[in-house]
Amino acid sequence: MQPLQKPDRNNRSSVIFLAGLFAAAAAAVSLDGAGAFLSSASRAQVDYETALQPAAPAALSAADWHAARVAWRYFEQNYQPASGLVDSVAGFPSGTLWDQGSYLHALNAAAGIGLIPDEVFGARVEALLGGLSRLELFEGMLPNKVYHSQTLKMVDYQNNETPEGVGWSALDIARMLLALRVLEYRHPRYGAKVREVISGWQLVAMADRGELFGAAREGGETEYLQEGRIGYEQYGARAAVLWGLDALDAASASRILRWENVSGVDIAADRRTSSAFQAVTPALSEPYFLHGLEMGLSGETRVLAGRIYEAQENRYRREGQLTMVSEDNIDQAPYFLYSSVFANGTDWAVVNEDGKQFPELRTVSLKAAYAWDALYRTEYTQTVRNALAGLETAGGWAAGQYEATGEVNSALTLNTNAVVLEAVHYMANGPLWSYRG
Repeated sequence: MQPLQKPDRNNRSSVIFLAGLFAAAAAAVSLDGAGAFLSSASRAQVDYETALQPAAPAALSAADWHAARVAWRYFEQNYQPASGLVDSVAGFPSGTLWDQGSYLHALNAAAGIGLIPDEVFGARVEALLGGLSRLELFEGMLPNKVYHSQTLKMVDYQNNETPEGVGWSALDIARMLLALRVLEYRHPRYGAKVREVISGWQLVAMADRGELFGAAREGGETEYLQEGRIGYEQYGARAAVLWGLDALDAASASRILRWENVSGVDIAADRRTSSAFQAVTPALSEPYFLHGLEMGLSGETRVLAGRIYEAQENRYRREGQLTMVSEDNIDQAPYFLYSSVFANGTDWAVVNEDGKQFPELRTVSLKAAYAWDALYRTEYTQTVRNALAGLETAGGWAAGQYEATGEVNSALTLNTNAVVLEAVHYMANGPLWSYRG
C-alpha cells in the first residue's frame, strides 16, 4: 500500500460549501438569494408506500466483531492525548468539528456494544470534552471549521495557524451537537459537562428562519451564508432541532427535491442546480446512512435513503460493477471526492468541490458498504462487504477500492472507521439516538 499523501487542501471531512474553501455537499448562497428560491419552491410529492424497511437488531457475527476491532485501531493510533482529539486523516494532525463529532459517535458506539471498557470510554470522553471546552471560537461565537489536533489552534485546511480563523460550518457543528446529545442521553452523568462545553457557543447564529447558516472569512471580511444541500441539509437540521434551534424548515427535503431516474430508480436530487448556485450538488449515501445509524430512518428519510441504496444495487445488477458511492478521501490528488448517484446533472458523477469530474477515481466505499449493510442487511450488501474484506490494515480500515482498477484506495480516515463502528452498533442495538437497551 502507498502511504497517504498530505492533502493540498482540506484533509476532509467538513461537510460545507463556502466560497474558495474545501467543501463537501453543502452550499453557500446569500441569505436573500436562498430565501427567495426557497419561498417560491413547491413541495415535491413523496410516496411513503415505497420505503424500504430497515433491518431489525440482531446478534453480531464474528465478522461484525472483527470489523469493529479493526476500526478501533484507528482511534488507538491517531489519538492526541494533549487535546483529546483524534486526527481526521492518519498522520495529519488536524481535525474539524465534523470529524470530532464522528469520533464521539464512534466512542458512543464502541461503548454501546461493549468493545471498550467503561474506564477507557470515560477517560476518552473527559479528554474530548476538555479539549472542546478549550477551543477558541471564531469571532467569539462558534467553533472554527478546523483546528490543529495537537495544539487546538485555529488553522486553515492546510493546517496553517490562522489567528482570525476561517469561519464556521453549521453542518459540522450540528454533527457535534448530535453526538453530544447522544452522549448525555445514553450517559446522563456527562450532561452538566456537555452543557458547560456549549454554554459559550452562540448556537442561535447558525440557525435562523428555519435554515442553517455558516460563516466564511475571506479578504478580511466575514459573510454569513445559507448552508446545505439535499441529504446533508436535512441531517444537520434535524440534529439542530434536537437542541431547539430554528432549523425546522430545512429538516424536510420536499421543498427542494426533484426526482431523477438513475439506473431505473427515481432518486431525490436537489432543485438548486449547480449551474444556478455555483455549488456541487451530489446525491450520495453519506447523509442518509448517517441519519439512519444515528437518529433512525422514518417518514421522508426512509423513502429517500432506500432509493439511494436501490439505485446502487440496480447499477450492479445491470452492469456487474460493485457500486457503493459516497464522499471519501482518496490517496492521490485531488484527495477528496464525491462519488455520487447523481451530481451536477450527471448520473454516477464523481466530482470535487469545484465540480470537476473524476470518473476514473470512483471508489467502492467501505464505510458505505458497512452502513447500508447495517440498515438493510441484503444479499448485495453482504456481497460488497465480503469483496472489501482485504481493506483491513494495521491502522484500521482503508477507505475503499477503485472501480476502474480494483486497486486499494489506501486513505486511512477517522470517518471511515467511525462509520464502521456506528454500523456495528446499529446491527446490535439500532440507532444511537433511539437506543433503548
